[in-house]
Amino acid sequence: MTQASASPKPFRPLTIAVVTETYPPEINGVSKTIGRMVEGLLARGHQIHLFRPRRSGESCECDREGLQVVTLPGARIPFYRELRFGLPMVRTLMHHWRRHRPDVVQVVTEGPLGWAAVSAAKKLNLPVVTEFHTNFHAYSNYYRLGLISKIVAKYLKYFHNRMGQTLVPTLEMKQRLGAEGYQDLSVVGRGIDPNLFNPERRSADLRASWGLKAGDRAVIYVGRIAPEKNIALALEAFEAMRRRDPRLVFVAVGDGPARPQLEQQYPHAIFAGMRKGEDLASHYASGDIFLFPSVTETFGNVVLEAMASGLAIVAFDYAAANLYLTDGVSALLAPFNVAEAFVARAESLAVNPEIVHQLRGEVREPAQACSWARIIADLEAVLTKHDEGEGAHHARLEAKANLVAHGPDRRPMVP
Repeated sequence: MTQASASPKPFRPLTIAVVTETYPPEINGVSKTIGRMVEGLLARGHQIHLFRPRRSGESCECDREGLQVVTLPGARIPFYRELRFGLPMVRTLMHHWRRHRPDVVQVVTEGPLGWAAVSAAKKLNLPVVTEFHTNFHAYSNYYRLGLISKIVAKYLKYFHNRMGQTLVPTLEMKQRLGAEGYQDLSVVGRGIDPNLFNPERRSADLRASWGLKAGDRAVIYVGRIAPEKNIALALEAFEAMRRRDPRLVFVAVGDGPARPQLEQQYPHAIFAGMRKGEDLASHYASGDIFLFPSVTETFGNVVLEAMASGLAIVAFDYAAANLYLTDGVSALLAPFNVAEAFVARAESLAVNPEIVHQLRGEVREPAQACSWARIIADLEAVLTKHDEGEGAHHARLEAKANLVAHGPDRRPMVP
């Protein structure tokens, strides 16, 4: 039984149309988050109609009790080729929602499919909740797209302000986006599974495979091996640490376009590739120090995973790190985007093993507050509020009137 399923079921189950351009088994923070949210909502008795791009070569049946999956055409994202974005299929979504009207539409991503979902819902007078997960306008600075960064930022604000409420993961982001002109923002955080991520996953065999001996320490990075994750700063910090303690080992968990070049540039580093499930949890727990150099996060799920695994964390003081960690007590936090401070804090851990021990002893307690059951309950409250709104009530009456006047739409559900 999951944490979410242990909570009482809602008074009235909802039919929720979830529209996302990434979903498990794809591995990224947005995919993991929406996958866990869908599972939590299903466990609480809701019906989910999931709309996502079709994966290359996909032929499996994805439906199961409570979950109907509609796969749609998509195309590869130029700078994130392992993922696909959906196409702007407004008519297809309207066709489906006329036949199976949801109580609320939850739009996870802001790509063409997300835009189509908001447009279709607006035409059908359906309540909409959107989510702000990724700083695409910040990513553009890492892919020589700085000239369009302002355009992307304007698009994101217009997208989220078109209608409905926007969910953000932290109060800090709510305040920042509010100052930029975003409207109707609500905080729904992120959770962690302590049964999966915990220090008991530590593996002596895995550490030995990294070449570690008794008393040696592993410095861990987990995430996409790509420019927008600022992994070059993690490696710069590790080199400074290694000059202080040559026995340190750097382990990068993940994959991405920067990996081949970095493997050549840092032959002494270990690039473990993509890991998931218990294997990923074991990699976390088998480390000692966790470096999180990214400055483009809306939250940073990996910070929670490192916390639950009991690692000494060095990060910038924003997003999840700012929300759950205290500098000098449960982590070492550098001022936002001050690279020199990040390197200095990481280097200090190379020569102060007692601080590493102290941080590892303090970091797990704040992770215990990150219950998925509470997060799912918060999300459910937002979705239920929109379903119970006056506009949703009138929309249901309008849908019934159309059904009486025109009869059900029995055309096949095809893209």
